[in-house]
Amino acid sequence: MGISNIIALFSGVALFLFGMTLMGEGLKKVAGNKLELVLFRLSNTPLKGVLLGTVVTAIIQSSSATSVMVVGFVNSGMMKVRQAIGIVMGAILGTSITGWIISLSYIGGGSGWIELLSTATITGVIAVIGIILRMFCKKPAQNHIGDILMGFAVLMFGMQAMSSAVSPLRESETFLRILTTFSNPLLGTLVGIVITSVLQSASASVGILQALSMTGAVSFSVALPILMGIAIGAAVPVLLSALGANTAGKRTALVYLVVETAGVILWAILFYGANAIFHFPFLEKAMNPFSIALLNTLFRFVKVVLLLPCIGLIEKLVVKLIPDKAAPKMEGIMLEERFIQHPALAVMQSRMTINSMALEARANLSVALDLLKEYSEQGYNAVVVSEDRVDKYEDSLGTYLMKLTGKVLTRQQNESVSKFLHTLTDFERISDHSLNLASTAKEIHEKNIEFSEEAKKELRVLNAAVVEVMAIATDAFVRDDIDLAHRVEPLEERIDQLCETIKLNHVTRLQKGLCTLTYGFVLNDLLTNLERIADHCSNIAVAIIELETDAYDPHQYLRRTRDRHAPDFEKYYEEYAKRFSIEKS
Repeated sequence: MGISNIIALFSGVALFLFGMTLMGEGLKKVAGNKLELVLFRLSNTPLKGVLLGTVVTAIIQSSSATSVMVVGFVNSGMMKVRQAIGIVMGAILGTSITGWIISLSYIGGGSGWIELLSTATITGVIAVIGIILRMFCKKPAQNHIGDILMGFAVLMFGMQAMSSAVSPLRESETFLRILTTFSNPLLGTLVGIVITSVLQSASASVGILQALSMTGAVSFSVALPILMGIAIGAAVPVLLSALGANTAGKRTALVYLVVETAGVILWAILFYGANAIFHFPFLEKAMNPFSIALLNTLFRFVKVVLLLPCIGLIEKLVVKLIPDKAAPKMEGIMLEERFIQHPALAVMQSRMTINSMALEARANLSVALDLLKEYSEQGYNAVVVSEDRVDKYEDSLGTYLMKLTGKVLTRQQNESVSKFLHTLTDFERISDHSLNLASTAKEIHEKNIEFSEEAKKELRVLNAAVVEVMAIATDAFVRDDIDLAHRVEPLEERIDQLCETIKLNHVTRLQKGLCTLTYGFVLNDLLTNLERIADHCSNIAVAIIELETDAYDPHQYLRRTRDRHAPDFEKYYEEYAKRFSIEKS
């Protein structure tokens, strides 16, 4: 085997890897961008996890890609380690599908019309159809099908190149002698690990083994240890993906290695133990690409079946191997950078994170208003800490969403990202105003300010209205409820009128000597912050309503609503006017 054969072998491997990637991406796009969401949402039981992991891996043609995705789920807090184990097992089984696809490249033809059914002819026809769909069709779905066909054709040409490159080895006594040493289980497994660690692809390693089998020198006793090593070596890219992950993410990556290693050990004990007793006659039987694909699938299937009942033990083992750190656990959902390449996941994770931010801002307002009734230093500190947390939400979400805007998004994903970007600052500003309210409560406590009974009663009404508008706005946002969002603007207008009435009543009390200017300054601070909170709730509602119609124009919307043209505006306004009423002095 000369230098030209070695170059041809590497060229074949390169074509194979490129074809597999192209075909997998095409299959994924044809299946839709919801594959990741299906994997996340429907993997609530171990069996479902295995089935979904198998199907998704069979589609995207990469157990590493599926497992890395799952590491991202766990790292972001969207999935538990125990839930991820089943998916990883399914990915391990699903990657064996590629071996069967590779086997198709070894179907030979005959003469005459039978030659039309040969792999070379079929591959050529598929390549022509694929390039026509890719270059001349305008519909994205047809382009993606073209990618699948082109990927399949390139993969087949790559396998044929590998086979041609290694064909001289069948005459090499040195090669045959070296290959027979791989029948040693330990040595064969080590070789499989090294090859797969270098190639970063179990499918490519199996493909090379299938190509070598065409020399007739690969026996069952040689193939099995190498396949076991390939299984363990496939864990390397998954482990590398977890270098920047948190403890849970690292545990999930380790699951792949633990499952593969435990499976190999079980196979070795059971198979070689049985062979020592029964002396299997098929060990020296020459393998071919089809029998290697069958052995690879059988090996992985039995491994998954044996380990499926042991999910609890696997979880305990990875927890023991990677113990919890002493550092405090981060609150909320982490924004997983791995998901930027999977917009459906990134949008869903952003939605979950901004929902947490919205609820945090709402809770912060509630605590701040409670301080106006009964001040405590503990409550004030809680508002400060919460406001800092909301600021961090805004910083991380803003950065993450801007990265996401650089990706190709669907219409619905674009709407979601726009909605998040428009409302992000409003939730942060609401939390800022809550801190201002807490600071005012602190000033009232320290200066022993005591409002008149009339002022207290008026503030109770206003506070209740602000609490309600905040609840409606956050609920409308979290549920994506447009009907509920339409309730915000009537209540916001009612709050504006309440603030105006309180100010006028304060002037009246000031003229009668029932209040002082100092108290007036504090009261004005309260009214300003409460009114601004209602304004930001209005902004959130407008974003929900207007972005649904692809025409974000808040000024036009507000003009329509204040001209009483918005749906049910009058009805809602009258309802709030009765519930939140303050008499003029």
